[in-house]
Amino acid sequence: MSLSKNKIKYIHSLEQKKFRRQENVFVAEGHKSVGDLLLSGCPARLIIATEEWRSPVPIDGRTERITVTDEELRKASLLLHPQQVLGVFALPETDSPPDAGTIRGELCLCLDGVQDPGNLGTIIRTADWFGIRHIICSPATADAFNPKVVQATMGSIARVRISYTDLPQWLSSLPEDTPIYGTMLDGDNLYDTQTARNGIIIMGNEGNGISEEVARLLTHRLLIPPYPADNRTAESLNVSIATAIICAEFRRKS
Repeated sequence: MSLSKNKIKYIHSLEQKKFRRQENVFVAEGHKSVGDLLLSGCPARLIIATEEWRSPVPIDGRTERITVTDEELRKASLLLHPQQVLGVFALPETDSPPDAGTIRGELCLCLDGVQDPGNLGTIIRTADWFGIRHIICSPATADAFNPKVVQATMGSIARVRISYTDLPQWLSSLPEDTPIYGTMLDGDNLYDTQTARNGIIIMGNEGNGISEEVARLLTHRLLIPPYPADNRTAESLNVSIATAIICAEFRRKS
């Protein structure tokens, strides 16, 4: 089967969220991302690959597969430098956040308006590294299935469950003894604070931090201190870097 102009147009339309939602699919590219999604069992609707690419698992007979040349792949790809394979996968359910029973005893991330796709993708990859299975996002957070986000996760999108919901409402539904941590400029020194093995870590918007409505629900306010303590060269840390530091410290103390 050859790669038609209509198929190329279809793939490029999936750069836009409205078409991803309309078709209920998303695009992943490269050995790592496509391979990890296939290994996870995420249903593939379309695989476009060069002859050199080898799937890590047998391709489902219901999946359309097109073998292409390098030049044809470049036309279909959303990347500057395509990597032998492009996949169109079924969009996972993102409208149902986990309930309190599902995450009991776990450490979860909440993202309150993280808008940069690169930051979101790096945070998903970080969560995967530190064994965090759930990320709950506010509606203002970037779409996790934006191709730039998917690429930045380097396959971790296959293992971390992403959901979108009204954060204040969801946080208020949790048991009263659930630890809810947030990074704030008036917070306690992260390295001097005893943290729990479970609970919620909230990371805020790149420019405005955690919203007031969510901040009122925090049970612990944390600060990643600069070094030395009076150093004010940088106004703040990048949110993805801050997330990695906090997750590492939580796991170190657990």
